[in-house]
Amino acid sequence: MKIHLLAATSAALILASCTWVKLERGAEGVRLVERSQALNCERLGTTTTSVRSRVAGVERDPDKVAAELADLARNSAWDINGDTIVADGPPRDGEQRFIIYRCRSR
Repeated sequence: MKIHLLAATSAALILASCTWVKLERGAEGVRLVERSQALNCERLGTTTTSVRSRVAGVERDPDKVAAELADLARNSAWDINGDTIVADGPPRDGEQRFIIYRCRSR
């Protein structure tokens, strides 16, 4: 019984630390900047991203969750020819809103 509980707990902790979001080809060039760095950029739109913040009842690493949210926003920005994203507030319950900009010409 203890072995099964230990195995289940270990599996949950390992899964909680995994990263599942992959950047699309090209999206790695999309920058995450502060709002003040995008003042002279063209605003293209917004995106709201979401990932699981808990796996099997275990809270995931907040830094990994934030990184995945930003990577999803980078993918969204790339899809509409954006090159810059700005967080429009902090992550909450595995969700975050970003503003998409074009600051450079492609």
